[in-house]
Amino acid sequence: MTLNNLVGISLESVVADAAMIQRLLHAAKSSLSDATVAGLSNETRFDVAYKAVMQLANAALQSNGFRTLTSRPGHHLTMIQSLVHSIGLDRKLMIELDALRKQRNVTDYSGDLVTDKACEACIKLANDLYNQVNQWIKENHPELLK
Repeated sequence: MTLNNLVGISLESVVADAAMIQRLLHAAKSSLSDATVAGLSNETRFDVAYKAVMQLANAALQSNGFRTLTSRPGHHLTMIQSLVHSIGLDRKLMIELDALRKQRNVTDYSGDLVTDKACEACIKLANDLYNQVNQWIKENHPELLK
């Protein structure tokens, strides 16, 4: 499978926009900073770290000339799974990120609490992804960072 195979199903083609990519990376960095605020609940810190994951996955997709069709269900899953193709993310890490997506759904829709361990894991994975996405863009599309 390639990202092109998903056009019209869960993705659409777009022109990579440097300003948009930079805004998404800045937003992710800001979200990651917010996730470290000690006075916030684990649920809020987890949610904002997960938001960074989505911003980064979106930046990775758009750097490749794609965007999810948010009008279709499952766009968060599509963004996470697409990281394997958009930046060559290791499948094991993609599975861990998908577990965060599932945890977020449980928390949002059933009110479950987020443990310290889950919160810290989410923040760590989001930080790792931030570094990988930035590095991939620098190596493959440096013109998007200018």
